[in-house]
Amino acid sequence: MTLAALIAITTFWYALALMFLGKGEPKGTGAIAGLVGLLTVVVGILESVSGNNFGAGLLYAHGLLYLVTSYALLAGLEDLRSVANVSFAVMVVSAVYTVAWFTGGPVGADGAQLVPKIPYLGLCALGYTVLTFEVVLVGYGKATGKILAYSLLLWCVVGALVPAFYLLIAGKLPF
Repeated sequence: MTLAALIAITTFWYALALMFLGKGEPKGTGAIAGLVGLLTVVVGILESVSGNNFGAGLLYAHGLLYLVTSYALLAGLEDLRSVANVSFAVMVVSAVYTVAWFTGGPVGADGAQLVPKIPYLGLCALGYTVLTFEVVLVGYGKATGKILAYSLLLWCVVGALVPAFYLLIAGKLPF
């Protein structure tokens, strides 16, 4: 379910990137942001119910950011600091996932490790951390949307499509 959600997330990321490059408008982009945000939160709930609370946390955080972004675009907000503030919280969450996936979680007394070391997912989470930091910068007027746009276009491939399709087709990540 998470893999299909990653593919859906790229539809929002591409739309947002193209909007920042002058090839889209806020209302349509806000609509896809809301749909993808809702889907991402629902997938987070399903992941949590199935016992993957660790994976669910990242989905919840990003899904909520997408919903806030949707509202800002649909309502025509000009002051995006509230979106930036939510993005800051999601950036911190993404940074924790980056460290966890690059290093692996602690080993329990029974020798089990709840969070395995998965370098490619660490790379993905690092990209999510950078993207959400860029949203903070754009929201506070410290960077242009073009910087975020190019990062989103890159991360659609590296951070969403590659892991989703590698796992769906090959059953493993590139590294």
